[in-house]
Amino acid sequence: MQQKKAFVIIPTYNERENIEKTLTEVYKTFKEINNWECGVLVVDDTSPDKTYELVENLKKKFASLELLVNPEKAGLGGAYLKGMDFAFNKLSAEVVFEFDADLSHDPTKIPLFLKKIDEGYDMALGSRYIPGGSIPADWGFHRKFLSVVGNLVIMTVLTNFKIRDWTTGYRAITKKVFTTIREELNDDKFSGYTFQIGFLHKAMNHGFSMAEIPFHFKDRTIGKSKIGPEYIKNTLEYIMKVRVTDLLKSRIFKFVIVGGIGALTQLLTLQGWRLVAPFQLAFFLAIECAVLMNFILSNLWTFSDRKLKAKQIPAKFVQFNLASGGSILIQQIIAFVGETFVGLFTLFTLPIINMDIDTGTMYAVGGILIGMFWNFFAYNTFIWKKGKKK
Repeated sequence: MQQKKAFVIIPTYNERENIEKTLTEVYKTFKEINNWECGVLVVDDTSPDKTYELVENLKKKFASLELLVNPEKAGLGGAYLKGMDFAFNKLSAEVVFEFDADLSHDPTKIPLFLKKIDEGYDMALGSRYIPGGSIPADWGFHRKFLSVVGNLVIMTVLTNFKIRDWTTGYRAITKKVFTTIREELNDDKFSGYTFQIGFLHKAMNHGFSMAEIPFHFKDRTIGKSKIGPEYIKNTLEYIMKVRVTDLLKSRIFKFVIVGGIGALTQLLTLQGWRLVAPFQLAFFLAIECAVLMNFILSNLWTFSDRKLKAKQIPAKFVQFNLASGGSILIQQIIAFVGETFVGLFTLFTLPIINMDIDTGTMYAVGGILIGMFWNFFAYNTFIWKKGKKK
């Protein structure tokens, strides 16, 4: 039976003094792996120190060592994308690793990454911020601040605390993850270190499973770190952009917008119905117009991923009316209970507009909010119920 292939991708730019030592340690670890056929792909950005020439010569020493040279500097993200395309499409890899050329990543952990892949995980992440992982104790304050606080900011803004190390550059990635999100990774912002955050964020949005493996990050002893000030700018720009985009695409946001349109529809149609019908009937017809508008927009937009079939619409519209009626009932109950057991009295006055805010207003606001919660729950649970996965 032919073994599955895994390639460790090592991007290089002026790493001539590091690359041979790194390759030696990586290939030493390969000897401990029996159920995978492993190799290394070096992606060099046409290094001025001619790292690529040394790697070409080292192909005689190391089996399954491949070299890919970019004619122009592509940056970290660009180098990884070119390397992954080459490894998956030309070298028949099932898994690729992201790995630093300066031995900052511990090669002895590679078997643990592959074990997690064998267990069914789609990605394995080397983590510095779970028990067993660490960063260099002698790092300066600014490096620790950027790394530790940077990860906390990313987790907070993206509201995702499942992964503890978002910026780790030590990863194992399966082919299905890469092929799924490949077309989403063409933005120029992915040419630098922001690539790590963006790749992971998009993979998680698609529901791929992740395992974190602790490792001790070692600082390079030769050469300088390639992280520049643009890293901070691009990272902040990216996470804020995706946070806003995710919010605008969220079901809750759509629900609120549709609710606002429904309220406006009720107000406008009420004026029209009052020209041809008594107030109570006009009020009822205006509410029904708003309900109809909400139903249409909810089906076409808020719950577009669960759009109803034509034959379902009549019955579901009746359910939608009942659910909306439940919201009105909730508001009436809260207003009645508040007035009966608490009473109506002024809480405070807004002198600028000469308006009293009383308990009745607060009951109304509370009823509307709870009614909205009920509506969203009912729509999501009963009317546009999520289908079972096959």
